[in-house]
Amino acid sequence: MTSNSTAVYPLKFKPIYKEKVWGGRTLTRIGRSLPGDQTAKIGESWELADLSSTSQSGGGGGQERSVIANGPLAGQTLHQAMAALGQRLLGNLKTTPTGNFPLLVKYLDAREHLSVQVHPSPAYAASHPEAHLKSEAWYIVEADPGAAIYKGIQPGVTPQQFRQALAANTVEAVEPLMIKVPVKPGDCHYLPSGTCHALGAGLLVAEVQTPSDTTFRVFDWGRQGRELHVEQAMANIDFGPAQTGKYEKRSHIAGHFTTVSRLVTCDFFRIEKIRMSESYEQEIPYHEPAVWMVLQGKGQITQTGGAPAVDFARGETLLVPAGMQDARVKLLEDTVWLEATFPQALPAQIA
Repeated sequence: MTSNSTAVYPLKFKPIYKEKVWGGRTLTRIGRSLPGDQTAKIGESWELADLSSTSQSGGGGGQERSVIANGPLAGQTLHQAMAALGQRLLGNLKTTPTGNFPLLVKYLDAREHLSVQVHPSPAYAASHPEAHLKSEAWYIVEADPGAAIYKGIQPGVTPQQFRQALAANTVEAVEPLMIKVPVKPGDCHYLPSGTCHALGAGLLVAEVQTPSDTTFRVFDWGRQGRELHVEQAMANIDFGPAQTGKYEKRSHIAGHFTTVSRLVTCDFFRIEKIRMSESYEQEIPYHEPAVWMVLQGKGQITQTGGAPAVDFARGETLLVPAGMQDARVKLLEDTVWLEATFPQALPAQIA
């Protein structure tokens, strides 16, 4: 049982691996020991999850809650830690209406194309209790030559034309109607709910999203046996290019030892890429929680008050609590991480 005197500290979690028909074994390149043999296609690693329910075709049905892997709280779920620690963990961050953490953080390993799909719009989610808003951002960690994503529908394509292409159910009919965007490592793309999209083959991405796995597939690149949801999707697709300009306004602040690049700012989260030089040390001044996805290097977070020091390295994801005491981070190598933080007030549409 967690007591009120338990010191808060950065939390690591046991990855939750999901086999997918489009997955692979690329996560071994960031230090992961994956389940199964070389034929097991691991498409997703849920790094931080706190979902009361999942869809059968997405998360597999049932709850999905991350288990803490380090320190005195090891073995407890994130949900249990939130209940026990309250503001010391979350600060003033509001949980979802169902009492869950308001982000889902993953790695996706796409050895093949993901389905062409859409997630519920705010209006659809408001009128369908089983469907939950899902807005997401993809940061490209690795990309094969020529890799691309599909982000929106070509201007001028009507719902009738798109429906006819889906009925044909061929690559030749559907792909030309999608906007294909070449990508490279370091790119970041925001995909609001309602955007018809697909992650292309040959990509390893870090994904930050609202806590939902409600997905409506409309085309699966010739694969057989997976359910399509054409009618639900057509009720949600925002026809035309993804409306992301106001969310992807980049900013860049550089110093001698630190660089902070703002990648995405939306209603639900902010994403920044942080670079710090080897041996650099600085305080962690947050009064809100932050999620770190470590892309390169290693370091250590220390604080006063009896909390354990926490080492971190490439491939690890941390939840940095709001209520740490005099916390400092020291970098043992040149280090890069993605940092997800929150607007002061989250919209009510999050599940």
